[in-house]
Amino acid sequence: MRTSIRGALSALLLLVPASALAAADIAMYRDPGCGCCEKWAAQVRQQFDRKVRIIDDPNRAALQRQVGVPANLSSCHTAIIDGMAFEGHVPIADMKRVLAQHPKGVRGLAVAGMPIGSPGMEVAGVKPQPYNVIAFGPGGRRLYAHHR
Repeated sequence: MRTSIRGALSALLLLVPASALAAADIAMYRDPGCGCCEKWAAQVRQQFDRKVRIIDDPNRAALQRQVGVPANLSSCHTAIIDGMAFEGHVPIADMKRVLAQHPKGVRGLAVAGMPIGSPGMEVAGVKPQPYNVIAFGPGGRRLYAHHR
């Protein structure tokens, strides 16, 4: 009987997404006091249903180097989710997709700068700017998504 219960539990665990098993807090390192980062974090908290720890980090450049964010893709915050890095105002749908796929050679996604209309940078009455989401890692860089 124990063997069949163990087998059933093992089979059930295979059906549960890895992201549900690894629902650790999300760490978001930001330039101290940046308000748009809090807006982005609120959207991430809601969509991932996980706690987002906001950490003011005056030396974020060191963290960016450590996780492999290319300097020219820098923004105002860096989030670490399930071992992947997300630089700047990356849309949640793109984050969920890359976390589900874990493409070979990709360590994270980045949106350079702070484009108007990206998550956390919405401005009422202002037309969103087009922007790119760039995948980066040991495999180099490539366009991951384009948003208008």
